Amino acid sequence: MPEDLTSRWRHTLTAAREGAGGPDPVPYAEQLLARWAEPQRRYHTTAHLTAVLDHVDTLAGHAADPEAVRLAAWFHDAVYRPDRSENEERSAQLAERALTEAAVPGARTAEVARLVRLTVSHDPQPGDTNGEVLCDADLAILASSPADYAAYAASIRDEYSFVPDQAFRTGRATVLRQLLGLPRLFRTPYGADRWETAARQNLATELELLTV
Repeated sequence: MPEDLTSRWRHTLTAAREGAGGPDPVPYAEQLLARWAEPQRRYHTTAHLTAVLDHVDTLAGHAADPEAVRLAAWFHDAVYRPDRSENEERSAQLAERALTEAAVPGARTAEVARLVRLTVSHDPQPGDTNGEVLCDADLAILASSPADYAAYAASIRDEYSFVPDQAFRTGRATVLRQLLGLPRLFRTPYGADRWETAARQNLATELELLTV
């Protein structure tokens, strides 16, 4: 998997430079992959990164700048500490530093950072096609099979193993209710058509199990 991911990173970074030269892409991939493999991660791992990149590829035709979305996927959980609340901001700042150094044009770097920050809310504005693609790709796990969704929910619990059970159940139930209260979970036509119903069923099932 890491070799494939390194190849994907090299291709994306080269395309994002728009023909400009720059540092060797591989060390950046190695540093990012080391972050995604940190021991505190149970769900936000290289497997999640791969899944999000795959979903971005599926949805890329909807995006105004697919390469910016792919770069944002790489950075969106690059900084991840489950006991901290500023992960997205720190990930966006990491993207700004790394992509500037890696010779990505300033406007695209700024767009990547904006997209990373958007994953705090997963609530892109109408017409924000880049944001719609990234957020749908990140949330696509919610529409997985019941077995895969159960494994996802269990891995989230593992990441928050330091939180007492009742506190976790209360907090997680709040998150699920907020998601279920959204008019739409998915904003791209593909996501709305293929993922919305299954995701709502999975979320409702988890909420019921948490609150019985």
